[in-house]
Amino acid sequence: MQKLSDLIKNPSGLDSLDNYAGEIPEDKWHVVLTQSRDSEILTQSNWAVALEELGGESEHVEIHRFGHWACGWWEALCVAKDSEAWETAKEIHDSLSDYPVLNEEHFSEMEAEEADRIWRDYFDPKERVEHLRSEGGTENFNGFADLMQCVRGAFAPFTNNGYYGIIG
Repeated sequence: MQKLSDLIKNPSGLDSLDNYAGEIPEDKWHVVLTQSRDSEILTQSNWAVALEELGGESEHVEIHRFGHWACGWWEALCVAKDSEAWETAKEIHDSLSDYPVLNEEHFSEMEAEEADRIWRDYFDPKERVEHLRSEGGTENFNGFADLMQCVRGAFAPFTNNGYYGIIG
């Protein structure tokens, strides 16, 4: 895990310490994960799961928040080295180097919620019907009532392989 004091020197690859106006954090803080305003669902899911596994914020677990010229803000989930949370943080970090998802169920739930939100908030009923017709997405409904709930925006259409191309 990288020290937070090293990460803030160049968090995006396009920065330098010359652009940083805050205080340099203590060297004890090591970064488990980062996220920004523009983070995707997987990053958000991993963040929430990791924070929970670490027991939330405490004297050994902190979230350091920063403003940023390009992405608006970013934050780092940090653990103090040689603390009670250190071994858990290392396990999380090592787990992510082997596989990018900390908790498949949590990630899947967040994906479903986001697909449903986009379907409900960004498509009107006419656009929903057009989308279903163009994707052939009526075969996975248990009946007309289910289809109508989908058209009314209650939930996004899906296939046995996942959601249609609603979120990209």
